[in-house]
Amino acid sequence: MRNEISEKDNNNDVSSDPTSQLKKLLAEGDFIKIPKIGDMVKGKIIDISRSEIRLDIDGLTTGIVRGREFYDESNEYSNLKVGDEVEATVIELENENGEMELSFRFAGHQKAWETLNEIKGKEEIVKALIVDANKGGLMVKVGKIPGFLPVSQLMPEHYPRVPGGDKNRILERLKSYIGQEFDVKLIDVTEGEEKLIVSEKAGWEEKQKDVIASYKVGDVVEGKVTAVTDFGVFIEFGKDKLEGLVHISELAWQRIDNPTDFVKVGDKIKAEIINVEGSKIFLSMKKLVEDPWKNVGDKYQVGQIVKGTVLKVNPFGLFVELDPDIHGLAHVSELSSKPIVDPNEIAKSGDLVEFKILSIEPSHHRLGLSIKALKEKEAGPVREVKDVIAPEDKIADPAAN
Repeated sequence: MRNEISEKDNNNDVSSDPTSQLKKLLAEGDFIKIPKIGDMVKGKIIDISRSEIRLDIDGLTTGIVRGREFYDESNEYSNLKVGDEVEATVIELENENGEMELSFRFAGHQKAWETLNEIKGKEEIVKALIVDANKGGLMVKVGKIPGFLPVSQLMPEHYPRVPGGDKNRILERLKSYIGQEFDVKLIDVTEGEEKLIVSEKAGWEEKQKDVIASYKVGDVVEGKVTAVTDFGVFIEFGKDKLEGLVHISELAWQRIDNPTDFVKVGDKIKAEIINVEGSKIFLSMKKLVEDPWKNVGDKYQVGQIVKGTVLKVNPFGLFVELDPDIHGLAHVSELSSKPIVDPNEIAKSGDLVEFKILSIEPSHHRLGLSIKALKEKEAGPVREVKDVIAPEDKIADPAAN
């Protein structure tokens, strides 16, 4: 093929050296743009073999693509044939044969990143293939460009909610996604740093925003518990499978230390929407139940002696259940008239203990208890010794003698 090109050039009385031909034409006028290394040039394919492809660059010179420069990240050069017009990146102006060295690899790389920037600008949703995972998120590929999908950018269905935040179990859950494709939006495309960050949550929010807008604060929803964490409970509801969070403080009016003691995955419950922030829906279960503290005065009064079950022992005191709705606190300073180093010296979780009610604050859902006050009442008022000994029974002062 190369000989055919040389014969054609000789018939046209032009030097057989393509680069000399280019230089001669360039010398005749300044209207032709001189390509530089790194520039993209267009050409028509004139020959294809297993190891190389030759291009005619606007009749000025011949370009050649060979070796590793065949590799293409954009897939644009996968099914080429003679006569096709293509773009390639200049990597050398003149090789040992006087031909311009070109690269589909660099051109494909540039085109792939240009395409990603266009997608980001249009805020389109694209497919991302999950290829690996670490504790921070998922390694993905969009086309042939590698990227990263942080855990925080996963949609609710794929977010690894693991009780206790066990990192090994989180990683195990993330690795289960390898080989799957997620719908994502591109949130950071920086070619110079080879940086591509994607978000599944943003794509999901785009699809769900109209559905979410149909709900408002005060609506009551019924759904299924999908996850129980240390900080609350996630509930899936509605035909579009929206998900809301019931924070631990909104589960019940009484103190809840461990949500797993209150609900289980799969339970069906009702809750009221108390806030909507973008795609985040916050729910309350306790709002659907009358506040038992409103009528606490009908059950308990200050000074009353009561029995309660110790729920939890903390360095600052005992949390006590008086009944399923009303819980109180016996501060460490109210456990004994003597200094207490460890409240476990007085009572342990599960013990049934007698207390005296010191204070009731319905608006703050607080009730103060005391063991010390109970003991003091049993002992009665303590009188000073000088009040007990009669004046006539005083011992004589030896110094007076």
